Amino acid sequence: MTRKPVTLARLDEMHRRGEQIVMVTAYDYISGRVAEQAGVDMVLVGDSGAQVVLGYDSTVPVTVDEMLTLAKAVRRAVTTPLIVCDVPFGSTESSDAQAIETAMRFAKEAGAHAVKLEGASADRLSRIRAIVAAGIPVVAHIGLTPQTATALGGLRAQGRDEASALRVAREAMAVQDAGAFAIVVEAVPAELVAAILPALSIPVIGIGAGAADGQVLVQHDLLGITEGHTAKFVKQYAALHADMVAGVTAYADEVRSGAFPAAAHTYAVRAEVVEAVRAALESSD
Repeated sequence: MTRKPVTLARLDEMHRRGEQIVMVTAYDYISGRVAEQAGVDMVLVGDSGAQVVLGYDSTVPVTVDEMLTLAKAVRRAVTTPLIVCDVPFGSTESSDAQAIETAMRFAKEAGAHAVKLEGASADRLSRIRAIVAAGIPVVAHIGLTPQTATALGGLRAQGRDEASALRVAREAMAVQDAGAFAIVVEAVPAELVAAILPALSIPVIGIGAGAADGQVLVQHDLLGITEGHTAKFVKQYAALHADMVAGVTAYADEVRSGAFPAAAHTYAVRAEVVEAVRAALESSD
């Protein structure tokens, strides 16, 4: 059965019915196809691609042009899920006009259905309102906001003391009031999220936030492609990095031993064609 494209109306319907919303990141054509074929509801072209695809130490250095390249590749692969693109650090901070221009680029050049903005300061709320007013849907992102993690004391859970918990709750209400159609809440205690959910009318997508209206994970993390330490909230559903290394190692071994390529991996040619080439080469000496 062919799935219909996921729209904002469909997400609202899912939310009202209590259906869980599945979101996953994608950064290129292949990961986009995986998300499409797996039947997820939302695809996030996350600025986490700065690390897992482009090799940066954090999300901060990635540029709009780099993110657009990733987003365009994903858009070519995805036809059903709703595509949300992260706007990178530095591309919306200066003014509402800058934020609108950046969001427009993702909508026009990459075919994004929505953009995601981190934070809920007065300036960030102004950016959300401006982008929404320009006709581009916005997903807000509160709790741990990696682009500005230094100001939060590093990559650590938020909302674990009263002041921080109240801030997260206020931010959730504020981004909803500013016009966001969904909120990503990252690294916040599950009990706090459970207390906030009844006060909201838009879906909350959790990442390290316990049960919510939906969940999002980095595809490279959940598939076990990422090397080294992953966040506490990551569950690995495969171990592809080890399989990838094993596959390339086996290939290298066979090339060095002469086992690859075998006859099955070559193309046939008539003997007289080869003889004609040899004769031509000999006559040119």
